[in-house]
This record gives sequence, structure tokens and C-alpha cells, in this order.
Amino acid sequence: MQKKLFELLDAMQQKKILVLGDMVADVYLEGKIARISREAPVLVLEYSGEKVVPGGAANVVLNAAVLGGLVRAVGVIGRDDTGRELARCLQERKVNTDGLITDDIRPTTTKTRIMAGAKATVRQQVVRIDREDRTPLSTHAESTVLTAVKTAIDQIGAVVMSDYGGSAISPSLLRQVIDLCKEKNIPCIVDSRYNILAYKGATVIKQNESEIAAALGYDTLNESNLLAAGRQLLELMEAQAIMLTRGPEGMSIFEHGGKVTHIPVVDVSEVFDVTGAGDTAVAAMALALAAGANYVEAAQLANFAAGVVVTKFGAATVSPAELKEVIGSYYENSNG
Repeated sequence: MQKKLFELLDAMQQKKILVLGDMVADVYLEGKIARISREAPVLVLEYSGEKVVPGGAANVVLNAAVLGGLVRAVGVIGRDDTGRELARCLQERKVNTDGLITDDIRPTTTKTRIMAGAKATVRQQVVRIDREDRTPLSTHAESTVLTAVKTAIDQIGAVVMSDYGGSAISPSLLRQVIDLCKEKNIPCIVDSRYNILAYKGATVIKQNESEIAAALGYDTLNESNLLAAGRQLLELMEAQAIMLTRGPEGMSIFEHGGKVTHIPVVDVSEVFDVTGAGDTAVAAMALALAAGANYVEAAQLANFAAGVVVTKFGAATVSPAELKEVIGSYYENSNG
């Protein structure tokens, strides 16, 4: 399997994929703790800087680009400094941002984290401020997004729809994109936090345990109902595969014909931050499918990729070289 995964990583290089979804700017505003305010029992922070990093669907884009893919980002940003900086961050990674539509009537979706630290203290998040317009896209904006997808589709090896609960993917748009992928025989991978049942007919559905439980009406998932839930979602969605991420239990892949493959987590000893691990898994899955992998092979690669990013802080990425090193070490230690 090590040889196969290495071959897949090589085959993924320069594969073209398209990521459609809620493009989010994660803003980190840094400050040093100076004192307690006289006005209220709160910290006073001395501003020391800020940075913008891609979040939401933009984090899927970034992960796919770092893994070696040629990525086209399609979504909506505002005509503001944050949107321009988000586009610049992606362009630095050679992402094609022609499909980032600038909307004059809404801001770029922004999640601003106020980070505080001092000498000999751990840097921590004090508060998060979200700025988002959840009103539906205008007819013009939706049409422009669809045109961006149609323009690129014939050169694309896989499509990802990353739905973070914003307004970037309307019911009409998602149906047209799924139908277009079917027509072109292109894998369509969907990751939706709150609305997965709307994506019936997509090729691969990615969910975590809490998401699938909420979608199907389960209180919780456990060993006794996990298989039933995965198979139920597979049938309900008319998908080719369900990729269920299970935290410290790894992943489970459900395919037609009743085949279920459980993929154990790579290493639970150094989990620092699970932020963005799902985005990494989706990006790796899409590139692997574009490179000709079957669903289990793609999921195994995605599992390794997610296993690397959880050892890093924040919404991190993993390079092909890092991934090869981790895969090689894993099989060497397991004699696999």
C-alpha cells in the first residue's frame, strides 16, 4: 500500500480541481497583554499586528494547492480589503482566482480572532468576531458563479463543494453543478456542515459523526448504529461513497454493495488542533480521485493528510514531501 500511495501522490501533482463554496477570511489580530482595564474587568491588549489566512472553502483551496494541485477557486468575496487580501493569499499559491466573484453589496465573510499573549504565557484566543451576510446571492451573482464553473469544467478532474452554511451555494446552483458533474463524468465531493441532504446525487459525501447524526436524526453515533447510519446516508443521497470522519477512530468508507472499510487513525499521540482537518481530507480526496484512485485509496491518503495537520496549530496544510515522510514512517514501523 505504501508504494500505491506514493504513486498516487506523484500522480496528483498538477491535477486540476475546482473548489466551489463559502470563501472565508480568517483574520488573526494579535495583541500583547498590557494590563486590566479600569473601565471594566477585561484585558487591555497592545496591538502588535494582524494577518489574513484562507478559511472555509478557501482552506480547501489552499490545502489542495499545497498538495500540488492546480486549483480553481469559485465563490464570492466582497469589494473590500479583506477580500483582496484573501485573493492575494491564494494567488501566492498559484491558485486560479478568476472564479472569485466580487459582490458590491456584501462583505467578504470574515472571522476575526483576537489573540492575546505575553512573555512566558501561551497565546490564546480571547474572542471571535464574525462578519457575514447570509442573504441569498443576487440572480446576477449566482449566474456569474455558475458561468465560472461551466467555463472551467471541461479541464477539471474533480469538483469540491464546500458548504459552511453561508450563501455561496444556493439550492439552484448546487443542483446544476451536480448535474453538470454527472454529465461530464467528473467526481463531485461535497462537504456540508448543515445542509448535506440537499446534495443528493453527488459522488462522494463527506461528513463527521456529529454532522451525519444531525442529518439523520440520531442523538449520537456509536458502534451499534454507525454502520446503519452510513448505509442509510449512502442510499438516501444516491452517492457512490460516504467518507465518514471519526476523530480518534479514523475514517469509515461506505460504498455500494454493502462494502464498508474502516481506516484507523495514523497517530493519536500528538493531536494539537483539529481545526481544518476536514478541509485537508476533502482536498486530498479530490486530488486522489482526479489522479485515478478508488474510494478507499483516496480515503487512506486523506486520512494520512488529516493526521499530519492535526499535529499543527490552526488551519494548517501538508506538503507532498511531509506526507511521503509520514506514510513511509508509518509503514516502516508497522512492517506493512
